[in-house]
Amino acid sequence: MGEANKQKAIASGKTALGIEFGSTRIKAVLIGEDNLLLASGSCEWENRHTGGIWTYTLEDIEHGLQSAYRALADDVEKTYQIQLTKVGAIGISAMMHGYIACDEKGNLLAPFYTWRNNTAAEAAELLSEAFRYHIPARWSVAHLYRAILKNEPHVQKIAHLSTLAVYIHHRLTGKWAAGIGEASGMFPVDPQTKRYDAGMLETFARLTAGKVPYALEDILPEILLAGAPAGELTIEGARLLDPTGTLQAGIPLCPPEGDAGTGMVATNAVKVRTGNVSAGTSVFAMIVLEKPLKRPYPEIDLVTTPVGDLVGMVHCNNCTSELNAWVELFGQFAKELGASLSKEELYGLLYRVSRKGEKDCGGLLAYNYVSNEHVTGVEHGRPMFVRTEDAHFDLANFMRCELYAAFGALKVGCDILLKEEGVALDRITGHGGIFKTEGVAQNYLAAALAAPVTVMKTAGEGGAWGMAILANFMLQGGDLSDFLEKKVFCGQEGTTVFPDPEEVKGFAAFAERYKAGLSVVRTAASALKG
Repeated sequence: MGEANKQKAIASGKTALGIEFGSTRIKAVLIGEDNLLLASGSCEWENRHTGGIWTYTLEDIEHGLQSAYRALADDVEKTYQIQLTKVGAIGISAMMHGYIACDEKGNLLAPFYTWRNNTAAEAAELLSEAFRYHIPARWSVAHLYRAILKNEPHVQKIAHLSTLAVYIHHRLTGKWAAGIGEASGMFPVDPQTKRYDAGMLETFARLTAGKVPYALEDILPEILLAGAPAGELTIEGARLLDPTGTLQAGIPLCPPEGDAGTGMVATNAVKVRTGNVSAGTSVFAMIVLEKPLKRPYPEIDLVTTPVGDLVGMVHCNNCTSELNAWVELFGQFAKELGASLSKEELYGLLYRVSRKGEKDCGGLLAYNYVSNEHVTGVEHGRPMFVRTEDAHFDLANFMRCELYAAFGALKVGCDILLKEEGVALDRITGHGGIFKTEGVAQNYLAAALAAPVTVMKTAGEGGAWGMAILANFMLQGGDLSDFLEKKVFCGQEGTTVFPDPEEVKGFAAFAERYKAGLSVVRTAASALKG
């Protein structure tokens, strides 16, 4: 599409806008009818650890939404010399799970609990036992049950139980709705009926009888499948998104999805026997299953694709935060030496240095646990680097070790799916900023999973692009997997790396050391108070 055609598409509203709230960055992406990028904008934000919980304030949410959109609109005006007054459709995505409790008017009744919180661990265990189904501590229902068990006064007033994506969607449309993938991370969904699991709803009703004045199904958002209309941008919603008043109301919105669902879309991994790994502040692997697992596993979540097919999910709370901290430290050192390196140059340099390291990291060991890590049973964030006296400590081994550690907990969980359950996997695709430096993290992930890993040229666009695609899908319709194959990824460039046998052995050796040292990091979590 030439520049003139792009300008025409923007002016006529033949576009789709996707906005995704990640843990450290909010990104907005505008695409055309061909699903190719037209413009983007982003802003950084950071969660707060306040009163013992990981949270963002309402002001953080509103400011972040407006800042990311403003950056996008500015990019449009600068690139195409045109103001952004309308788009064809909008989609909202955010990090999944967590807890937002609202009254009838949509007012927050309690602080927003993000997915990083482990405060509902005890409640999650009780629900898992009652449901005979694994309920992670970060799921919305676990947070609700914890609040009910603690007799927190606000639970009596709840009219709407929400996630961040659902809440923002409501603010823009007035409608409480969730894409099925997002809903499946709030409360278990039945893949056959595409509704909240009826039997588990009944069990929850028995557990909470006389404790709350509502049925859970009455406060959960409506489930919608990808492609369904999910409301329109209201006048109030348009002013929230764009306080300048330039953006018009009346724009249709698609169902809000979590970052897991947008990751599946952005990597063309919604078919059975396909999978993806989304790596950012957290990391998760999603594999679309042919059949249910033999039994529940605390390390494996069961969620769905945006059209409701069952997915085995290994979700790890930690991935790049500690890695980023080390890169920033080396950047400060470089600055002291008078070196002027951009972030991209610094990351590229250090990542490529890691390729010179030994396949097993020379005996070095690291844990990237900035927050708790449920997959490995570590209750508090205690980042750690440790080595024996005879380990080979140099920069290449150190950087390789930190990159391996980014996938350490993920390997523990994925080994259950791929080895113990024998889940079949035809292809897996990686996306997220960690894959931007070609042939580094991609090779390490292939070694961790002992499977080929593909990274598309769009890997850095991530979930905001996936959300924009879902908005386009609502406008164009059809079957989602066919839509992705024929209208999004047909002709897309990508690279596939196959696992190097020696690197697989090296990562396996690191993984054994990683598992053996978990008692050390658990002790640190207990002994060193945060």
